[in-house]
Amino acid sequence: MKQDITEIKAIVKEYIIEHFLQNKQIETITDTTPLISEKLLDSISTIHLVGFLEKKFNIEFEAHEVDRDNFDTVTIIAEFINKKL
Repeated sequence: MKQDITEIKAIVKEYIIEHFLQNKQIETITDTTPLISEKLLDSISTIHLVGFLEKKFNIEFEAHEVDRDNFDTVTIIAEFINKKL
């Protein structure tokens, strides 16, 4: 079942800020902040994010889908989740 993209973005952003930005020099992110390419998320944090998203939205990601193309910004992540729902 499709969900509101704004709601998905808010959930993703809140999780990333709460779990991964605490020790970074950046305190918040926008929908278009590069997460992987700017090294705000590393491979371990990306795996944790994937686990959270799979549980939260009751979806599964294939290993080949977990890459910069699908996880580099909040907008990209939200759109990808929306396609999977």
